[in-house]
Amino acid sequence: MLPIVQSVPGLVWAYRFHTEDGACQRFPPDIGRDDLLKAGGDFLWLHLNLADQRLATFLDTFPALPPAVVAALTTHETHASITLDDGMIYGTLVDFQREFDAGTRDIGWLHFAVCQGLIVTTRLQPLRSIDRVRASVEKNPARYRVPIDIFETIVAEFQRTMITLVLELTEELNQIEDSVYDNTSRDERRRLAPVRRTVVRLHRHLRTVLALMRRAGASDEDDMPPGFDDVAGRLTSRLEAVDHDVYALQERARLLHEEIDSKLSSETNRHLYILSLMTAFLLPPSLVTGFFGMNTSGLPLAGGGHGTFFAFGFIGLSILGAWWLLRRAGIL
Repeated sequence: MLPIVQSVPGLVWAYRFHTEDGACQRFPPDIGRDDLLKAGGDFLWLHLNLADQRLATFLDTFPALPPAVVAALTTHETHASITLDDGMIYGTLVDFQREFDAGTRDIGWLHFAVCQGLIVTTRLQPLRSIDRVRASVEKNPARYRVPIDIFETIVAEFQRTMITLVLELTEELNQIEDSVYDNTSRDERRRLAPVRRTVVRLHRHLRTVLALMRRAGASDEDDMPPGFDDVAGRLTSRLEAVDHDVYALQERARLLHEEIDSKLSSETNRHLYILSLMTAFLLPPSLVTGFFGMNTSGLPLAGGGHGTFFAFGFIGLSILGAWWLLRRAGIL
């Protein structure tokens, strides 16, 4: 009877790093659980899919992962968090989902845990930044000496993704701005609304990650993993730089929205001005026709043969009188 090989549940990829020769080993997707745990090397990176319900049971087999860390790796909560405790760092980071052929602007969540000799990341949907980190590992594994280096690269790739989105949104705002300041009257609020919504959402999540990174960098040194102090400083500087760009983009979108509202208000006021002038010119003729339309006795010009022509004359005189009054008042 053939032995049953227990594979790693939800395994997306697994790397074993050998820092002495600057190499890494990628395990096959069907690697057995025991073979993975017994593999040599300096540290291990596991990237797992949260869709597998057996994931929590598998993570319990790692003695280095306390229950709180396992809970953080298997949670489905959608808010960013970073926790440092007894030389470990774990929590949830913001990322962007990706399709098979392209990235999207939909928010995704990456759960992570970094401890001695091990980094574990979990996600529910494919993410943009984590795939770039995997490509970086394949290209130059020698730059990753400790697990915290993987964590730094993940946050750095998130920052680079933010810069890419800022450039894309800037180009969209440029196109909307050209249309707004064109001579043709256009309502660009439908195009601007999704851009503003995306920018506000990016800024909100970026500010959250930046605040968490600052708080983590100010934690007690006994709770920090080795080398995290320098990593936190570098990542905070990176996030602050892109935060200024996102804030400037948000302000630009807000001012552009105000410009569109101002232009539409001016157009509406111009239409109201034209309608007011038409009302002013038509009101005196209406009074004339209303007067001669009364079915009362003794109405002037009712018995003559040229009453209609006189009535039209009064209408013309009333229009001229209205025009003279508007000119005298400075309205025309």
